[in-house]
Amino acid sequence: MAVIDGFTRRRVALPGITLSVQEAGSGPPLILLHGFPQNGMCWSKVAPEFARHFRTIVPDLRGYGESDAPPDDPDHITYSKRRMAEDIVALMDELDIRSAHILGHDRGARVSYRLALDHPGRLRRLGIIEIVPTGDFWNAWTAELAMAAWHWTFLAQPAPLPERMISADPLPWLDTLLSTWLRSHDLSDLPPAALQSYRDQMGQPDRVHAMCADYRAGATTDRRIDEASRAAGEKIAAPLSYLWAEKGFPARSGDPLSLWRAWATDLNGASCASGHFVQEENPGAVLDQFLPFFLQGSER
Repeated sequence: MAVIDGFTRRRVALPGITLSVQEAGSGPPLILLHGFPQNGMCWSKVAPEFARHFRTIVPDLRGYGESDAPPDDPDHITYSKRRMAEDIVALMDELDIRSAHILGHDRGARVSYRLALDHPGRLRRLGIIEIVPTGDFWNAWTAELAMAAWHWTFLAQPAPLPERMISADPLPWLDTLLSTWLRSHDLSDLPPAALQSYRDQMGQPDRVHAMCADYRAGATTDRRIDEASRAAGEKIAAPLSYLWAEKGFPARSGDPLSLWRAWATDLNGASCASGHFVQEENPGAVLDQFLPFFLQGSER
């Protein structure tokens, strides 16, 4: 079981789900949420530095890493970002945390902003890496973006089609995906223990199903929930700091910072030299963007 240097890992039983959680450090709480096709190990290069200043908590989202992977439901609620955000709120309750800073990448960023909208009192400051809101991303699709983000439609196909196709040869499928999204196209940019943990989970059918369910929710339930929030005029009240990659997906969707302006009341943002996996490809940019931001919000 892989563990970030200086962290300890344990399983935390919550209502309806048990999550695997790594933790280190003390001070104001900071929760780091990973994306697809990764798990909490994606924070290996930056979490130890965050832990010098914060009580740093790194869960594996439901379906990923060492956390439980329940089967999907017909309405794709089980892996909706609303349900995943409820997991994180329940984790905070279990750890006796009233409010926390949250930093999310990819799918974890989608969980993060949904938590910010549904549970505003539980969030101090929000960091978002390498996404635009789900509905906005779907609406931005061109032929070029569809070719780059093909996994959004492939993984969302009805079960068990994508599960069977991935599981026929899971490791080459994963390695090709990872290398395509890296700016260097070189898997050596990923920490060896983290890369092995991504490979390990891709070899588990229940986790492949969970990842597909995550994207089925993104194409249906998550999109509808976001549209309802937009129609209701909901805004993220917490200060939001946004970082996107020059060679990532948001950069292909037009002006990604302007898309977030429609959702946030207090926003700053920047781009950096990286592919999609920013915290592993350019950890310095992540620390430069978010460490001062969270420290500012932790002043007593």
